[in-house]
Formats: sequence, C-alpha cells, structure tokens
Amino acid sequence: MSIQHIDPTVRYSEAVITNGLIFCAGMVPDTSATDIKSQTENVLSQIDALLERCFSHKRKLVDVTIFLADMADYAAMNQVWDAWLVEGAAPARTTVAAKLADPHWKIEIKVVAAQ
Repeated sequence: MSIQHIDPTVRYSEAVITNGLIFCAGMVPDTSATDIKSQTENVLSQIDALLERCFSHKRKLVDVTIFLADMADYAAMNQVWDAWLVEGAAPARTTVAAKLADPHWKIEIKVVAAQ
C-alpha cells in the first residue's frame, strides 16, 4: 500500500492519498470576510483547488464533515453548499457545532474523496 502526503508539515498534511481515497485536512477560511456565506464560498474554493491538485473533483466526494462555530449559520451555509454541489453526487455529510481554533472562523470543512 502506498501513501502519498500532499504539502506535509511537522503537524499535518493538507491531504493524504491512499487506496484510491483522498483524506483532506480541515479547510478553514483564508479571507477577512466575516459572514458565513463568504467564508463558506472561500473554503469550498480551497477544496476545489486541493482536489484538483490530487486529480479529483467535488463530484467524487465520499464523506464530508462541516464544523460550524454557530448553528444559527446552518441555513445560510447550506445555501452556498447546495449551489456548489454537483447534482446527483452529494456525499455522506455530517454538520456539527464546534469551537474553532480561531474566533474569526465561522466554518471548517473536512472532506474525503475518491481519486
């Protein structure tokens, strides 16, 4: 079994590829935007770029975990999420409330995709 680490650091890798699956690190906003829609769009754009680097695509998502700092943002986040998804290719998904590492972050998304 081979394991490929994408952008490894001492603490984590941006992604790990093994057995035809891509396990991505939790993606957080890299924008100064403070609203959930903009932060969600930013994170989803980062996911698109990382999956492309791993020779995959959002239509190959298998499992997604979404962490929200405030569940009051659930409906607005879902508006962006629903528009981003490929119709007929929705992954298994969990959304949970979580205290995120940076108080400015409203969202973190962790995905697993097929290669």
